[in-house]
Amino acid sequence: MLNASGITKRYGAVTVLEDAGLHLRAGEVHALMGQNGAGKSTLIKILTGVVPANTGTLTLDGQAIAPRSPLASQKLGISTVYQEVNLCPNLTVAENIFAGRYPRRGWAGLRALDGPRMASESRALLARLHLDIDPARTLGTLPVAIQQLVAIARALSVQAKVLILDEPTSSLDDSEVESLFAVLRGLRESGLAILFVTHFLDQVYAIADRITVLRNGRFVGEWTPAQLPAPALVAAMVGRDVALASAASTGAGQPAQAAATSTPRLSLRDFGAQRRVHPLDLDLHDGEVVGVAGLLGSGRTELARLMFGLDAADSGTLQVAGQAMRFTHPAQAVRLGLAFCPEERKADGIVGELSVRENIVLALQARAGLWPCIRPARQRELAQHYIDLLGIRAADSDMPIALLSGGNQQKALLARWLATSPRVLILDEPTRGIDVAAKQELMNEVMRLAREGMAVLFISSEIDEVLRISDRIVVMRDRRKAGELPRGASEAEVMALICEPAA
Repeated sequence: MLNASGITKRYGAVTVLEDAGLHLRAGEVHALMGQNGAGKSTLIKILTGVVPANTGTLTLDGQAIAPRSPLASQKLGISTVYQEVNLCPNLTVAENIFAGRYPRRGWAGLRALDGPRMASESRALLARLHLDIDPARTLGTLPVAIQQLVAIARALSVQAKVLILDEPTSSLDDSEVESLFAVLRGLRESGLAILFVTHFLDQVYAIADRITVLRNGRFVGEWTPAQLPAPALVAAMVGRDVALASAASTGAGQPAQAAATSTPRLSLRDFGAQRRVHPLDLDLHDGEVVGVAGLLGSGRTELARLMFGLDAADSGTLQVAGQAMRFTHPAQAVRLGLAFCPEERKADGIVGELSVRENIVLALQARAGLWPCIRPARQRELAQHYIDLLGIRAADSDMPIALLSGGNQQKALLARWLATSPRVLILDEPTRGIDVAAKQELMNEVMRLAREGMAVLFISSEIDEVLRISDRIVVMRDRRKAGELPRGASEAEVMALICEPAA
């Protein structure tokens, strides 16, 4: 139904897709897999006319196509439903389904919306998805899962031949995922070609008829699920084969003996949030580095955000030094000695318009409140101390932080939190996008902080980094804790837990 061959896409000197391909058949659910940066989103943008390819060919139902806009792609019969429901919550279900192409009636100059036709056609589309809801109901009053199905109904309303679903289950719980899959099976039987993009391995094997893997912008291969068991799928995504042991034979999946016998600095019991992280237990002791491993979408970042109060937990307990707490705002976590370096340092970490000095003192000033302000002389003293301590390469502390390299920006973020004298440091992908030397310097600093008594949670998609730095390793899979491993565990043991169903 849809064929993409030899697709290359460059942005200046950066090549994000090179000779990539995809072969999507009618009456099939086809999973598109790959790690972050593999090129999945760019390929979807090319298929849907958001950006043009530099080279390559697209055919739809045997005819060559070259969509130059999402509207042109829709007119060809290619519809997309994105991870975040991009509809209008203040409009009705029917108005959302037909937004931008409302049916009208009447004479020229006096044409009005054809409400009855819109309602009738909406009911027919919703019935196709086994939804019995009033098309006149305001979309924002419905659960997220129903809104996702309304987005699919909108996609089908343009006589779609191809339906692209980009992470449609990321905000759904297990029962809602199964309801969505029941709908997709029905659409598959009707002859629709469905491209399903996800990071959840279990869901791939539950719904997909075929799997395509991209890695570093290149086509790796196409398989049926029977030809590609989970360990082989992970190996195809990460780019290397690992001799996988079973969790049962290695003892993986059983909680490791805590390195310390004292009261944990941070303790989680049945701690989680619906649609984010399934309830789990975790202890973090003073002087200990606990690594968190797992594929993208496994729940690592969601866990960190819950622990720091950026998102609200709705189950279980969190204790800091034995005292039960419930954070409703990150400021509470900071006051209790928690610090968090986020995964997206440019979007969520640094303030590019401010200087290195201002970025370093930001959290300390926030903890103190708006008044009194930290004196400029004291700011420079603090900033210079951490510039020297961490080896931040900057002309001076008043240099705009946006001009620093990625590794030095990451060190400045770490300095920001060290200035607050934290007892717990949560690091989410701290080495992403920085060079090898900067990675080693940062990891050496993390181990030094742990030796001095700090409790560190180290989250990374680089399994070798987690193995090298951690006293214990928590493995996440499909938003669950799959198991816990002691220091000295092998990459094979970690991969075994990533690839086997969570308990």
